[in-house]
Amino acid sequence: MGITLLSVSITMLGLLFVTFLIGRVMPIDPVLAVVGERASEEQYNAVYQELGLDRSLLMQFFYYVGDVLQGDFGKSLLTARPVSEDIARAFPATFELATIGIIFGCVLGVPLGVVAAVRRGSWVDQVARVVALVGYSMPIFWLGLMGLLLFYGVLGWVGGPGRQGIFYEDMIPSVTGMILVDSIIAGDWGAFRDAFSHIVLPASLLGYYSLAYISRMTRSFMLEQLSAEYITTARVKGMSEWAVVMSHAFKNIRVQLITVIALSYANLLEGSVLTEIIFSWPGIGNYITTALLSADMNAVLGGTVVVGLVFIALNVFSDLLYKVFDPRSK
Repeated sequence: MGITLLSVSITMLGLLFVTFLIGRVMPIDPVLAVVGERASEEQYNAVYQELGLDRSLLMQFFYYVGDVLQGDFGKSLLTARPVSEDIARAFPATFELATIGIIFGCVLGVPLGVVAAVRRGSWVDQVARVVALVGYSMPIFWLGLMGLLLFYGVLGWVGGPGRQGIFYEDMIPSVTGMILVDSIIAGDWGAFRDAFSHIVLPASLLGYYSLAYISRMTRSFMLEQLSAEYITTARVKGMSEWAVVMSHAFKNIRVQLITVIALSYANLLEGSVLTEIIFSWPGIGNYITTALLSADMNAVLGGTVVVGLVFIALNVFSDLLYKVFDPRSK
C-alpha cells in the first residue's frame, strides 16, 4: 500500500509539473489575456504581479501545486467563473456519457470476443472481426453526423443535440450533475425519457468504439488460453465445453480484461471530444476544446489535470481489482 501511495504521489507531481510547463511554454501571454492589448503598462505590471509571474519558476510551481491541491485552478477567462466550478458542471456530463458507453461496450464486446475465439474461423468470428475493423476505421465524426441524420432527422427515434430538449432544460434540480440520475431522484420520468433519448445515440457511438477494442482484445486473450495445454487436459478429462471456456480459459483472462476495460473507459472519458462537439454535449472534452480555441489557459490546464487524475484513479482501481481476481498479486 505504501509503494502504491508513493507511486501515485510521484505520478501526480509529474502530471502537475508537465501541466505547469505547458502553461509557461505556450506562446500566449496570460497577462494580456486578462487585461487586453490596450491596457496601460501600469495595469499590465499590476496583473503581472497579481498572477505571481514576478516570482522564480520554482516558487511559481510551488504555489501552483498548493492551489491545485486546494482545488483552485484560477478563473476562466471565457466564463468569468472559477475553473473548478466549470469542471464540476462539465465533468458529470462526460462521466454519464462515458459510463453508458463503456457498459454498452463491455456487455456486447466481451461475449462477442469470447464466442469469436471459441468459434474461430466461423461466421461469428468473421462478423466479430468485421465489427472491430469498422470500429477502428470509421471516423467518429462521420458516424455521428450520419447517426443524427438517420435516427434523429429522418426516423425521429432519438433526441437531437444537447442533453435535454428545450421543454425540460434546467427543470430538473442538479444533485449529481448526471441528468438520468437526477431525473430519477426527482421522480420525473418524462425528463428521464427525454434525457435518455438524447444520450442513447452518442453513448452508443462511444460504446461501439470501445466494443471494437474490447472484443478484439478478448478474442486475442481467449485464443491464447484455448491453445494452452491445460485446456486440452481439461477436455480430455471430459469437462463440458462451457466449463472449459468459462471456468478455465475466461477465468484466466479476467485480469487482462480489467486493464483493457479500464484503459478503454479512460479513453472515453478524455477522448470523446469530437462526439461532444457533434452532439453539443457540454462535457469536459467540449469544455477544454472551447477553452483552447479561446486561449483560456486556466481552463485548459485545469481540465487537463482533471483528466490526468482520472487516468491515475482508474489505474489505482485496476490494481485493487487485480488483488480480487488474481490471488497471486496479494
